[in-house]
Amino acid sequence: MPTPDVHAAFVQGLLLSASLIIAIGAQNLFVLRQGLRREHVGAVVALCAALDAALIAVGVSGVATALGRHRGALDALALAGAGFLSVYGALALRRALAPSALVAAATGSGRGAQAVLGQALAITLLNPHVYLDTVLLLGAAGAQHAPQAQPAFVLGGALASAAWFTALGFGARWLAPVLARPQAWRVLDALVAAVMFVLALSLAAAPVMRLAGG
Repeated sequence: MPTPDVHAAFVQGLLLSASLIIAIGAQNLFVLRQGLRREHVGAVVALCAALDAALIAVGVSGVATALGRHRGALDALALAGAGFLSVYGALALRRALAPSALVAAATGSGRGAQAVLGQALAITLLNPHVYLDTVLLLGAAGAQHAPQAQPAFVLGGALASAAWFTALGFGARWLAPVLARPQAWRVLDALVAAVMFVLALSLAAAPVMRLAGG
């Protein structure tokens, strides 16, 4: 029978993961966009959920503590992520300024599963916010539990992530009538671009200040 600490670890992992993942970010926006396009939604949801579960497990295993001792590695990760988010934002801005491409995007572009999953993999693993949330924050919280309770924490976090991505990916189709208009896609992609640029600036600010200060 599970001990009280196992129950507490599961609940904490579930709630903490849910509070961190339900926010506008590169990964969530990508899953939402794929849901609206109805393009390999199940595969994208499964991949993102599996990656989150793996990263949470890695963080709980002690990587969070190890990374926390190396400020330079965290700064390099943040700057690399800021660059990636800037490129992703520029691509979204280009889509917003090209209404002729928006109608096709609303019904899917016929891309193969390999190309879509490759993009999902890049957006997940090259986005430092994913590491901050899963490896560092969730990892640090989960590592505080007893070893026998840590798997329950990982399970709770993974379930919250899987439930959110499933709702986001498959629930997006209810928005399809609204986003059937090119103007709606223009607004969505403009929002994506703005969020990506803001995230990039927020990530780069602290490392740049430290480098400037010597």
